Amino acid sequence: MLVHLRLTVPSELSNDVVDLLRHEDRSANLTVHPGASLSPVGDLVECDVARELAGELIGRLRRLGLHETGGIVVTTPTSTPFAAARRLEHAAPGDPDDAVIWESVVEQCYDASRPTVSYYLFFVLATLLAAVAVITDSAVLVIGAMVVGPEFGTVAAVATGLVLWRPGLTTRALRLLVSGAVISVVVVALLSLVASSAGLISADMVTRARPQTGFIWHPDRWSFIVALIAGAAGVLALTTARANAMVGVFISVTTIPAVGNLALAIGVWAPSEARGSLAQLGLNIAGMVVAGVLVLALQRLLWVRTLTAAQRLFSRGDQRATR
Repeated sequence: MLVHLRLTVPSELSNDVVDLLRHEDRSANLTVHPGASLSPVGDLVECDVARELAGELIGRLRRLGLHETGGIVVTTPTSTPFAAARRLEHAAPGDPDDAVIWESVVEQCYDASRPTVSYYLFFVLATLLAAVAVITDSAVLVIGAMVVGPEFGTVAAVATGLVLWRPGLTTRALRLLVSGAVISVVVVALLSLVASSAGLISADMVTRARPQTGFIWHPDRWSFIVALIAGAAGVLALTTARANAMVGVFISVTTIPAVGNLALAIGVWAPSEARGSLAQLGLNIAGMVVAGVLVLALQRLLWVRTLTAAQRLFSRGDQRATR
């Protein structure tokens, strides 16, 4: 798998950037369009790079100052059916699916911690689904609320900010996470008050035994263990671009359902359920952040060596299989 780099390069950096890319034996399709860039004034440079080395190459471009004075755009081609692409993939260490482009991870985390109308709407709608799941004691609706909830990217941004020492990112993500939960609780609690006044729901519907959804406000040691596992899996999926694995993370941790149960408990005033929901929510977020920090820290320290060792092991296995 290759990634495509599109660089807008100021005139004074053009020679350095082109020399860097020209002597990079794991890049291909280097093209230079002199004078094509109007802002900044300079050249447009493009090339394809093995995904495993993209992070290292972007780091070297940043050390030249290109991220400050020019532009770096990273895209992933849908298909690269040419011989040089296969050579690049074989030459690069590890597997492209395991490669981590830290600059892209940071950008994703900044995007996930940006307050938007859609973020708050999804948070509120997911909380509403969770509240209905509590009222109807429906495990299916609990899963739906988990999938709709937008909070995992924000939690991952908190962990990323802590590991990469970006206090601004951590603060921004925490602020968004808290504000999303508070707004959702207020909206759903008010709606539950209205529904209670209209006779649609009652406190008994929330406090009764609920075999399918009672776990939402009953935190225990397994809640924290599940949050740790889900946080580790989610951060690993985020850093290695395994988007399909994220769905499993979304439906494994009861963060949004706990917010929904909390809002409903406040609306019909069930203090014990409110306290349990708060404990569940805190336990889940803490577990995911702790696991995220540990996974990211280990990736920063050991990932390249792990991939190199794995490549040697797998290559040895392939050689034995072909004998």
